[in-house]
Amino acid sequence: MTDITIKTNTVNSVIHCGEGAFEKYAPELKGKQLFIVTDKNVFSYYRELIWKTFGNSVPVKILPAGETSKTQRYLFEILREMAAAGIRRSGYVIAFGGGVVGDIAGLASSLYMRGVHLVQIPTTLLSQVDSSVGGKTAVDFENVKNLIGTFYQPEEVIVDLRFLDTLPDREIRCGLGEIIKYGALDSKIYSKLANNIENLTSKQFLGDITADCINHKAEVVKKDEHDLTGVRKTLNLGHTTGHAFELYYRRKSHGEFVLIGMIYEMYIARAQGLGSDNYFDTLERLIKKVIKKLPAYDDIEKAALMAKFDKKNEGDKKVSLVVPNKQGMSAEIILGIDEYVKLITECRDKLKEQNENS
Repeated sequence: MTDITIKTNTVNSVIHCGEGAFEKYAPELKGKQLFIVTDKNVFSYYRELIWKTFGNSVPVKILPAGETSKTQRYLFEILREMAAAGIRRSGYVIAFGGGVVGDIAGLASSLYMRGVHLVQIPTTLLSQVDSSVGGKTAVDFENVKNLIGTFYQPEEVIVDLRFLDTLPDREIRCGLGEIIKYGALDSKIYSKLANNIENLTSKQFLGDITADCINHKAEVVKKDEHDLTGVRKTLNLGHTTGHAFELYYRRKSHGEFVLIGMIYEMYIARAQGLGSDNYFDTLERLIKKVIKKLPAYDDIEKAALMAKFDKKNEGDKKVSLVVPNKQGMSAEIILGIDEYVKLITECRDKLKEQNENS
């Protein structure tokens, strides 16, 4: 069991990470005024555990599973049901689910009565290694991911490997997207990944590296909680192109799109003279262990244009990319939108040729 604390100006966020974390810490919440947000799939697996742990009279908001519920409509449904349940400012919102549940429940928690207590209990690999930690909350709006959101730290995050047992393979791949991203940012994580390239889905390995990823993110958040100095921006490696493709194509998970975004952005990094072939080749081998056939998308010019709306962009018709550079180091590239689309298209054509010859 590993305990990690993020000390901020507003709250100390404590992350309990390891097998048995749920049984040890979740029962301590019983007896407080609780409001649970979850989704249909998670509730179908863990209904009895929720009732047993928190009591069968606790109000529960059950969302449709998936990104389509991360909207203004469902945000206000949560707030309306919190009000109907008489939740007080001393109450606790428990986000019991994956990244979508954590994002929207966190936002509701930050808005209701200008802020109630928040506890994250992430049940997917992606939410355990990344989204439940650090205090970013959001819903999608006007076809832009995470356009409406707040920074609002959970007081507690309970990360337990038991929840990985019910995940389909696709959700493991999704989480590996963020883990490999951390490998491109942290030399210790990179070495572990490179030395375990045939063992990426082992539960023991995932448990070990999850704590490493949380530690890395915790250090970043301590330095730049509100994404103001550029330190936290590094966590968006692979996300500019990944988010653009996710918005346009919508056929894969977020983590898979992060890995696809990394492939396309590594091509751009090479074109800009960054990195080394050996380093990029190792990252590409890791990515191909998760996504066997890298997609060479049709209509990629239209998909790439979605990057114009990324929150990291600072100038008109400019696209900001965080890309791998050297082991444990990233770099920021800023391109005009036309140059960005041109390079993305070149990468697509190269992938198409590789796929046809394989």
